[in-house]
Amino acid sequence: MASAAEQLASNLNLQAFSKAEELKKRLWFTLGALLVYRLGTYIPIPGINPEALREVFQQNQSGILGMVNMFAGGAVGRMAIFALNIMPYISASIIMQLMTTMSPTLAQLKKEGEQGRKTINQYTRYGTVLLAALQAYGIAVGLGASGNIVNNPGMFFNITTVITLVGGTVFLMWLGEQVTARGVGNGISLIIFAGIVAEAPAALVGLLELGRKGAISTPLIIGLFVMMIVVIGIIVFIERAQRRLLIQYPKRQMGNKMFQGDSSHLPLKLNTAGVIPPIFASSLLLLPITVAQFSSGQGPEWLTNITAMLGRGQPLYLGIYIALIVFFAFFYTAIVFNPEDTADNLKKYGGFIPGIRPGKKTAEYIDYVLTRITVVGAIYLALVCILPEILISRLAVPFYFGGTSLLIIVSVTMDTVAQIQSHLLAHQYEGLIKKSKLRGGKGRKKR
Repeated sequence: MASAAEQLASNLNLQAFSKAEELKKRLWFTLGALLVYRLGTYIPIPGINPEALREVFQQNQSGILGMVNMFAGGAVGRMAIFALNIMPYISASIIMQLMTTMSPTLAQLKKEGEQGRKTINQYTRYGTVLLAALQAYGIAVGLGASGNIVNNPGMFFNITTVITLVGGTVFLMWLGEQVTARGVGNGISLIIFAGIVAEAPAALVGLLELGRKGAISTPLIIGLFVMMIVVIGIIVFIERAQRRLLIQYPKRQMGNKMFQGDSSHLPLKLNTAGVIPPIFASSLLLLPITVAQFSSGQGPEWLTNITAMLGRGQPLYLGIYIALIVFFAFFYTAIVFNPEDTADNLKKYGGFIPGIRPGKKTAEYIDYVLTRITVVGAIYLALVCILPEILISRLAVPFYFGGTSLLIIVSVTMDTVAQIQSHLLAHQYEGLIKKSKLRGGKGRKKR
């Protein structure tokens, strides 16, 4: 027999959505915030020669610079005020999470609940400003050394560029937090998602145009689209996959009644870290190289060599990318899931895994299972993100949708849809509670 939650979920339809006023307000707020973000990607920083910038970008868009532009929603190609996007905030978050595992003071702050979380978030914001300022200054210097891109290079241009780009990043950080609090979905992920999706139609048109001109064969284009569909199917399957541990609860006696022992499952996601590892890896790998890419050919020889070795599809780039994805898959899983806390909670409420002693042995068993499935999840993330990159670089196809972008699109879409469904379920529960109260009140009046 279906549970009450399953019956409510089966009744979710457009009529239920039309009555959920709170959800509609949240959706409108989210759409409005993303629209503001998209408008900002078309506002250029002052002092840029758009024609010269377009020429330099077209020469380098097939490499690292093109990937940075993809995550920024085209803002890098236009050198807009949101050219840094939200990546400095992600980098600062990575650093703070690493620091909480190494610093006893920050670890204690993390355990202090809401107040500690607010303090750590404030430190993350300060770190975002610092990282954005460093990256913005590097971009300003790189632009000034890249020929005719800047109309009047110098100290004044560097200062205005740093202020503009840092201001854009801080605004996006605030906007993402507002979407998370007052909208639907994770604001930071949605901003990256919106940037990728917004550039997709133009990229697809460009790919089909190359096919029309004969630069790319029709079978190759069909193969790329088939690859997209297969990758999307794999992502959906793995993101929903779980390893369920059987939890048994003993018989309980309350008063004169004996309650039968119950059983449930502890679900462990195959990919606990979700889309975070590729985003973190891209943030650390792409943004520092952006500065070198802009000044390529103008700076020292070693910088040019590093830029070439870290080109898209190059062995060094792929090796570092895989290593970062695997590292963050394990690191983020360790942050969001603590086997010792889970084992303590099970012991507190009398739950146990059949055949495993409660307490320390249960924590070790959960950690053992979690480590094994995280290995599978990390391999899945690395393959999804790397295999399309290898195919694209070997076939020299200017294909927009690599594995990373598809993973972000599918994962963020699934998370956002799940949040919308949870809001609809909450609305239906509220409606049922109100109806039951009204019926109860009428019954008392009749009496």
